[in-house]
Amino acid sequence: MWGGRFSAKPAELMQAINVSIGFDRRLAAQDLAGSRAHAAMLRKQGVITSADEAAIQGGLQAIEAEMAAGTFPFREEFEDIHMNVEARLRELIGPVAGRLHTARSRNDQVALDFRLWVRDACDRTLLQLKALLVAKANAHADTLMPGFTHLQPAQPVTFGHHLMAYVEMFGRDAGRFADARRRMNECPLGAAALAGSPFPIDREATAKALGFDRPTANSLDSVSDRDFALESLSAATLTGVHLSRLAEEIVIWTTPQFGFIRLSDAFTTGSSIMPQKKNPDAAELVRAKVGRLLGSFTQLTVVMKGLPLAYSKDMQEDKVPTFEAFDALELSLAAMAGMIDDLEPVAAKMAQAAGAGFSTATDLADWLVRNLDMPFRDAHHVTGAAVKRAETLGCDLSELPLSELQALSQGISADVYEVLTPRASAGSRKSYGGTSPDQVRAQVARWKEILK
Repeated sequence: MWGGRFSAKPAELMQAINVSIGFDRRLAAQDLAGSRAHAAMLRKQGVITSADEAAIQGGLQAIEAEMAAGTFPFREEFEDIHMNVEARLRELIGPVAGRLHTARSRNDQVALDFRLWVRDACDRTLLQLKALLVAKANAHADTLMPGFTHLQPAQPVTFGHHLMAYVEMFGRDAGRFADARRRMNECPLGAAALAGSPFPIDREATAKALGFDRPTANSLDSVSDRDFALESLSAATLTGVHLSRLAEEIVIWTTPQFGFIRLSDAFTTGSSIMPQKKNPDAAELVRAKVGRLLGSFTQLTVVMKGLPLAYSKDMQEDKVPTFEAFDALELSLAAMAGMIDDLEPVAAKMAQAAGAGFSTATDLADWLVRNLDMPFRDAHHVTGAAVKRAETLGCDLSELPLSELQALSQGISADVYEVLTPRASAGSRKSYGGTSPDQVRAQVARWKEILK
């Protein structure tokens, strides 16, 4: 491709480190789309003839068909997807294929292809995120479970409320992908190698043809920017963190010690030596994938951190970590969606655990504030003493005799027992965003509207 300047072929080792077709073939669809838009613009601007464009578009269509059929000859001698497409186009339509590269460089070509690929990946991720968890939360708006802080029983909540917490997390993730997509939706095609083009090109036309909002405004930045990949990998990493947290809870909930949920054989595995085992391996693997996501983000950050403007070959190392990260994320999302659909809560076990550890103590304190006009700090002290007494007697707060409670505060009446059950506790939390079943259903309805 640069035979005019070079008289010898590159060394085998140079070829080995330089060739990227093994991984950047994944940009084939984006490369063809960019070439079609570029050829149409060149013809419209009078840079190439209508006959040239027709030949080029026909050749690109034939290449697309070969790729779909699996017969396209990917060859390492042509290094990357761009030169593989151009070389094949020349074989199909002759020297006119060389006109396609007028007013563009591999620098803006790869910037375009990679940006298009990341944009498509963000769109796929958004679609997967939107389907997660809402239906299961709606089905279990009344199912009691313990809410935890420090992994210690804190207050009763509902399973639906717990799941909706993850819906909020994934909603923020979706917002980050959408925000990154908005920022990346500028077209670098036409920046050429780094300085723009002397040909009368129409960058607005190619940007519109490829679904971008506008062309990029600086040719140097156009070919050297990989912020769009870094932002997307950052969003992917946060999504992976949230998936990992949910996966960890699934792992905990399936243990016999908790026994909160059951997973079918579809998302569990056995042991080669212990026949009784049923391991939540899908959840464990999802939990681990965040390492791959964070590693990809870190890898690309290190590649970019010291690069001068404009393009450097270091940037060829942007694709593999990004491809691997989105492959891992999409697989994790699919696996998590499958597990959420598959899991069944053990309602009786969850309800029993919801009342453990004096989890309605805050309800007693709140009752004292509401009914006896007691300052909350005083109510907190009385309740702490009640918990200590119940612990001594080996009973729960709801089982503590009224005489014991009245010994701590004379104004306490038998009405207090109405708030000391887990169901009453969860049902009373009716503030916006609270755990009461009505609030959970309201949040489910809100999200259903958002997801429309």
